[in-house]
Amino acid sequence: MSCHASVCGGAFESIPIIDLEGAFSEDEALRRALAQQIRTACMDVGFFYVKNHGIAQQCLDEVLRVNKEYYSLPAEEKMKLYHKTVPNFKGYSPPMEANIQPGNKGDLHEGFRIGWEEKSVDPVVQKPSRDGVMAGANVWPDTPEDFRIACMDYYHAALAVGKKLFCLFALALDLPETYFNDKTVYSAATMRTLHYPPQPDAPDDKILGIGAHTDFVCFTILWQQMGLEALQVLNSREQWINVPPLPGTLVINLGDQFARWTNDIFKSTVHRAANKNMIDRYSIALFFGTDYEINIEPIYTCVTAERPAIYPAITAGEYVRQRLKAMYHK
Repeated sequence: MSCHASVCGGAFESIPIIDLEGAFSEDEALRRALAQQIRTACMDVGFFYVKNHGIAQQCLDEVLRVNKEYYSLPAEEKMKLYHKTVPNFKGYSPPMEANIQPGNKGDLHEGFRIGWEEKSVDPVVQKPSRDGVMAGANVWPDTPEDFRIACMDYYHAALAVGKKLFCLFALALDLPETYFNDKTVYSAATMRTLHYPPQPDAPDDKILGIGAHTDFVCFTILWQQMGLEALQVLNSREQWINVPPLPGTLVINLGDQFARWTNDIFKSTVHRAANKNMIDRYSIALFFGTDYEINIEPIYTCVTAERPAIYPAITAGEYVRQRLKAMYHK
């Protein structure tokens, strides 16, 4: 896959590490300095690590434990919540079903998709969705019994990180710090827990854990299992740069919605993953978007006479629906 302006940063050879401790400071100058670091990373790379993100290690340990147990279940048990038989793409997707990179044979991973719900509310009595396009009630497996609790604990912890990042992104774009607040009221964030089996013994460059692609939301918060490298990012020299898991960090990568919103000032960078570790690998991606009724069109601070608007307006919900439909051929 080759690069063009919106999907590659510069000729980077590593991924920057940004300390989020200053994001919680009352010192505005400190927050603005942090936002400038983020702006540079978003323009030059489209990926960055964050440390001091505030998610407890116990939360990470628990969500990994329940997902290892869930993915060890028989295929027929997992398929009871097959995502094409439940509302709005929630639930389980089996290996090789999706094929995100045209020309490949399929993506060698299985996943479980979850959306927003209150941690403390019985999922059976969740209120109906506000939006019939993409939102909708989650579905939950019977085993493990604490699957929902562990997943929702992590979901809401990562959601808090995402909301703090939106404030920093606003400052990075010369916008009021609260600019995105009214656009993310209903937390249109979906999470996928992911299991990557080892790559086949006979190498096949048309079968990867997930093929080369860009994400289609605003940004993704990714937790990677320690000790297992798989993620790679494409730079402007068309070199694949490794993004290994680092202790105490999460990976943040920008998506196509943010590229559209920022008129390609922020980069939505091509990436892929292949599990060549000969053992099972697990990761968790929280795809952070906006409320589905929000129009995604170039922000006023990103449009000038020299840089006119590139993209037409589209609602976030319709954009995500179209991308998911293409991904799963549904």
